[in-house]
Amino acid sequence: MSKKNNRYAAIRYITDVPIVGLSYLLASSISLKTNIWDNGWQTYFLVFVAIVIWYISTSFSHLYKDRRSNKYSEEIIFIIYTLGIYMIVLSSGFFFLNNLIEVVHTTQFFVGFVGLLFVFLTLTKYIIRKYLHSAIFHGKLLDNILIVGYTPAAQDFYETINRYYYYGYKCIGFLDNKTTKMNGCPYKGPIQNLEAVIKELHVDEVVIALPTHQNKAIQECIEVCDQYATQTRILPDFEQYTSSNLQVNNIGLLSVINIRELPLDKEVNRLGKRAFDIAFSILFFILIASWLFPILVLIIKLSSKGPVFFKQERWGLNNEKITCYKFRTMVAESQDIDADGNYQQASKDDPRITSIGAFLRRTNLDELPQFWNVLIGNMSVVGPRPHPTPLNLASMHTIDNYMLRHVVKPGISGWAQVNGYRGETKLPGTMQKRVNFDLYYIHRWTFWFDCQIILQTLINMIRGDQNAY
Repeated sequence: MSKKNNRYAAIRYITDVPIVGLSYLLASSISLKTNIWDNGWQTYFLVFVAIVIWYISTSFSHLYKDRRSNKYSEEIIFIIYTLGIYMIVLSSGFFFLNNLIEVVHTTQFFVGFVGLLFVFLTLTKYIIRKYLHSAIFHGKLLDNILIVGYTPAAQDFYETINRYYYYGYKCIGFLDNKTTKMNGCPYKGPIQNLEAVIKELHVDEVVIALPTHQNKAIQECIEVCDQYATQTRILPDFEQYTSSNLQVNNIGLLSVINIRELPLDKEVNRLGKRAFDIAFSILFFILIASWLFPILVLIIKLSSKGPVFFKQERWGLNNEKITCYKFRTMVAESQDIDADGNYQQASKDDPRITSIGAFLRRTNLDELPQFWNVLIGNMSVVGPRPHPTPLNLASMHTIDNYMLRHVVKPGISGWAQVNGYRGETKLPGTMQKRVNFDLYYIHRWTFWFDCQIILQTLINMIRGDQNAY
């Protein structure tokens, strides 16, 4: 990380000191209903303890890990995770200090303290993130990246950092012995020029994207980078393992790649996910569907002729056929299959979509009846989106690893959808990228990952999705 980014990281650390201290004082004033400064040295001591325990807790949760290339929803999830650890450690610490201090911390204090912390932390982290994005956009916090090797992984990496400027990376060129062009990336000569380029240009990081069989060339590049103290990353060319869950660990001094079972292959994880699905769906029907569904049913019924609900055959777990429920968003007479026998995906300005249907699709409200699918067990709250049977049949032989989407239950929302890969998939490569995101989710599932996707889905519903039509 460059010195400029180190300063940014320091800001993220330091700003939490006044936040924790202020939150503690406000929560104490509200819960104790007395002048906390009457406690003298005890107040200062407890604020100090609260701050120290906060940083101990963040060391366990990795809250300050650089997540500029991740969505803000992930940072919120880590804030919640950190607060859970913090409350456990803090309450334990205050319990052991009971003989030293006279201040009694009530349940009201802890509820108020964690609530204030959550509000202040999410606001300040968002402001700092936007400041970082602005600085990156104006070229103030960019890390200069040099790519070594021309592979599909290198191309994807280059396109990704160009598309998402807020990752904070600027590719100043690439080296390769055969190819001299890569989507506009400046060519800096053969791989042997690495040392000369590092000496000539300011290179913050070298990304080695050589094929895995060129281990001698990879080792030579690493030695050059070590000589000039340049940070190095290896972008492995593991396309043949994309259907597997990889873990790298060491046996002695040797790095070994393990191909592990999927997280949801474990019974305890499946039971935990199912319990969450049931609890979440029940709460949804009680708190939201009980009043929202009657309103939507009435609007749909008054706006166009036909049934309120739309039923469609889709593929679920292990390729089993399921009936997927939605609010009807198209005119009742619309057809899924065109005159040539091809499946018609919904497209932008599709004449089949009703006026209220466009709003429902844009806000994802048309998907809400699928909570019934979740409750009866053929879908999950989070998972790969189920596709209609014709789309599955059209994709299963043309998209790499497509059928692996069905090793878990489909979901109302998924990792691909919150990353913009939803809706129509006619553009070349769109379906493949959607599948790649789905496989990423399947291989790396955790409860917190599900929470992040749910939170990001809610954010997208509020601000709208340009691919929702």
